[in-house]
Amino acid sequence: MDELLKQWIPNVMAYKSRFLTSLSQTGQMTLRSGLIAFVIGLALGVILTVCKKDGIRPNAVLYRIIDMIVNLFRSIPFIILLIFLIPFTRLLVGTAIGVKGALVPLVFGCVPFYTRQVEAALASVDSGKVEAARSMGSGTLGIIFRVYLHEAVPDLVRATTITAISLIGLTTMAGAVGAGGIGSFAINYGQNQNHQDIVNVCVIILLVFVSLLQFLGNLLSRRTTNRGLFRRGNEK
Repeated sequence: MDELLKQWIPNVMAYKSRFLTSLSQTGQMTLRSGLIAFVIGLALGVILTVCKKDGIRPNAVLYRIIDMIVNLFRSIPFIILLIFLIPFTRLLVGTAIGVKGALVPLVFGCVPFYTRQVEAALASVDSGKVEAARSMGSGTLGIIFRVYLHEAVPDLVRATTITAISLIGLTTMAGAVGAGGIGSFAINYGQNQNHQDIVNVCVIILLVFVSLLQFLGNLLSRRTTNRGLFRRGNEK
C-alpha cells in the first residue's frame, strides 16, 4: 500500500509526518474553538432572543450592546481580524502562532456568525408555545430550556452544522498566518514548493471533513425533526 501511495502522492508521503501533524492541528483548532464558540454563541443568541423588544425579558440596553458587538465583528474579514487580534492574542495566551495562538481569532470569527444562527433558530419557535408556558407560570429559565431550546433543536443542529463547516474554512485561513494545520501545509509544502499532489490531497481531505459534517448534521436534524413530529402527533 505504501508503495502505491508513493507513486500516486509522492510528496505527501515524503512529508508524511508533517502531514499527519497538520491533520491533528486542524482537528484541534476545530474542536477547541468550536466548543468555546458553541457555548458563547448559544448564550449570546439566547440573550438576544430573550432581551429583544418583544422578548420574554426585554432589555434594550443589553440587547443593543450585544447586537452592536456581534455586528462589529461580523463585518471584519477574518484575515484582517487575525492580524488585528495579534496583540490581544499574545496578551491572553502568550503567543499568536500555532494552534494555541489560533484559538482566540477563531472564536472571535466564529461566535458572531453562530450567534446570529442561534437567534434565527430561536425566532422560529412558535410564540404561542412561549405564551402558553408563561401562562402556566414558567419562569425565564424554564421557558428558555423547556420551550426555546427544546423546540428549536432541529434548527440549532442545522445552525451548528453550518457554523462547523464555516469554522473549517476559517482554520485553513488561519494556517496562512502561522497557525498550522491543513491550510498551512497546503501553502508551505504544496503551493510554495509546486507540489500539486499535496494541494490535491489537502483539498480532498477538506472535502471529506465537510461532507462528513454535513451528513451527520442532516442525520441529526432529520431525527430530531421526526421525533418532534411524532411527539406532537401523540399529543393530538
